[in-house]
Amino acid sequence: MKHLGEFRDAHITRRLLSDIGQLATRPWSIMEVCGGQTHSLIHHGLDRLLPPTIEMIHGPGCPVCVTPTSYIDQAIAIAMRPEVILCSFGDMLRVPGSQESLLAAKARGGDVRVVYSPLDAVRLAETCPEREIVFLAIGFETTAPANAMAVKLAHHRGLGNFSMLVSQVLVPPAIEAILRDPASRVDAFLAAGHVASVMGTGDYPELATRYGVPIVVTGFEPVDLLEGIRRTVVMLEEGRYGVENAYSRAVTDDGNPVAKATIHEVFQVCDQEWRGLGWIPHSGWELAPAYAGHDASLRYPFHAGTEPASDPDIVPCRSGEVLRGLLKPCDCPLFGKECTPQSPLGATMVSSEGACAAYFHAGR
Repeated sequence: MKHLGEFRDAHITRRLLSDIGQLATRPWSIMEVCGGQTHSLIHHGLDRLLPPTIEMIHGPGCPVCVTPTSYIDQAIAIAMRPEVILCSFGDMLRVPGSQESLLAAKARGGDVRVVYSPLDAVRLAETCPEREIVFLAIGFETTAPANAMAVKLAHHRGLGNFSMLVSQVLVPPAIEAILRDPASRVDAFLAAGHVASVMGTGDYPELATRYGVPIVVTGFEPVDLLEGIRRTVVMLEEGRYGVENAYSRAVTDDGNPVAKATIHEVFQVCDQEWRGLGWIPHSGWELAPAYAGHDASLRYPFHAGTEPASDPDIVPCRSGEVLRGLLKPCDCPLFGKECTPQSPLGATMVSSEGACAAYFHAGR
């Protein structure tokens, strides 16, 4: 980007850090919801440059990290069917299921292929009509428009051999689940700018009012993040709650109307399971009845086992507590020892946006 440098400007960064230090008169805990924000905070060392009165709590905002174990198990079961080609983004392949990962399933003979877009899977369905193509559709509101368009395109072209296994999740219900957790220490939130660029800010004011918390929408560069933190601290110190948009160059109140219309045509809201957070009401999307013929969960029914051989969400792996903001990655006794990006025990160590991976690569 031509003007990206100004959002990494050292002088502006130092000034914002100084402002935050002067504004914060008492300890505050602020959660950045998005894993991309977590990665930027750790990569640039911003969490260590902030005054000691400000603690950044890392939220569950990494799509790979919150994809539940049961979804991975179902994807593996589908991948092992001889008629299926399972398509996925690369970072999903090493996420642990209850017994193994998709990468292990691929080594056992499952036809698992890495794609860079859901449209790649649609093209594969066109060129391989004799095979069943299943795409793993995961992510927050940011990935939903492309996934919805892929389903629409496959439906329009009559590709009956194309289906999606959907695990689309919604950010506002997750924020509410964290606020309702008695163990939560979060005073305010930095909302993900890319999510708001699609959906707008309309879901946040009622949430901020109901729970009396500041929510500031911000971006991912150092200046973006620090400006979001500065605004949050101002609101906290003044005893105010509400929503502010510190990412106006990409976010409007209404979001992207074309993308939203496509999402609402193809998907409908449902209850959703989150790794580390459990089931959250109305926190996900599933395919609407008009597109149910492309729903892989209906095409390939799956019944999860009741006693998995190993579950990465239970002790000794403490990634669930990391996802809920109750634990820093380096406080887990397995971090950097038994659990590394090369041999991850939890999903937070797999994705580059996971908090554990961010800490590991930053040498924490």
